[in-house]
Amino acid sequence: MDTLQAIILAIVEGLTEFLPISSTAHMGFAANLMGMEESEFLKMFQVSIQFGAILAVVAAYWKKFFDFSNLKFYYKLGFAVLPALGLGFLFDDKIEAVLGNQVAISSMLVLGGIVLLFVDNWFKNPVIHDEKEMSIKKAVIIGFWQCLAMMPGTSRSAASIIGGMTQGLTRKAAAEFSFFLAVPTMLAVTVYSVFVKTWGKGTPNPMKGYKMIMADNHHILLFFLGNVVAFIVAWIAIKSFISLLNKYGFKPWGWYRIIVGIFLLIYFTQFQ
Repeated sequence: MDTLQAIILAIVEGLTEFLPISSTAHMGFAANLMGMEESEFLKMFQVSIQFGAILAVVAAYWKKFFDFSNLKFYYKLGFAVLPALGLGFLFDDKIEAVLGNQVAISSMLVLGGIVLLFVDNWFKNPVIHDEKEMSIKKAVIIGFWQCLAMMPGTSRSAASIIGGMTQGLTRKAAAEFSFFLAVPTMLAVTVYSVFVKTWGKGTPNPMKGYKMIMADNHHILLFFLGNVVAFIVAWIAIKSFISLLNKYGFKPWGWYRIIVGIFLLIYFTQFQ
C-alpha cells in the first residue's frame, strides 16, 4: 500500500462510515479498483482507521460526551454496545471470511437499499426527539439492531438508525444516537483489531495488528495519516448528513445503494 492509496481509503472511510451506505463495501471496492492485493495489513488498516472517524464524533459532539452530569447517557451507550461486543467476538472469524466476498457484500448493498426506500413510510409518527427521552431498554434494542451490520455491506449506520426509528426516535435523534453508539462500538473493534487479534492465522507469519503497524516507518506513516484523514473527512460528513437526512429522508440513499450495488455485482461477476 502506498501513501496515496492509504489517503484514498481514509477518505472513503470518513465519507461512508456514518452514512447508511456501508463503508466496508466502499473501501473494498476502492481497494479492488486501485489494484491493491488483499493482505492482512490492508484488512487491519481498514479497521484501524475507524479510530479517526470515531474521534470526529467525539469532537463534533464534545459537549455531549464530556457532560459528566448526564450519567444515563453513558449507561445507555454501555448497555447498547454489549450485543455487538458479544456477538462480534463469537463470529469474528466468520465476519472476516465474508470481508473478501465482494459479491455477497454487493448483494447486501442492494438489499439494504431496497429497505431504505420504504423506511420513511414505515415510521411516520416519531415521539422521541432527543436521546435524553430514550430509556436504557430502547438503547439496548437499538444495540441489537446494530448487530445486523455484522454482515458486511449492511451498514452499521443504517442498521442502528432504523433500529432507533423502530423505537420511536425521529430521523435526527436516531442518526445522532447512531453516531454516539459508533464510538464505543468502533473503539472496541479497533482496540481488538490492533492489540488483541492475531492476523494471518494459519499463515507462516501471523502477527498482532500493532506489530504490523510498527514493522517499519512506512506502516507507521500510513496508520497515522489514515486516521488523520478519516477524522477530517468524517467530521465534514457528520455535519452534512443530519441536514441531508432531515431534508430528503432515506430514499436517495436507498437508490444510491441499489445503483452502486448492481454496478458492483456486474463488475465482480463479469470482470473479476
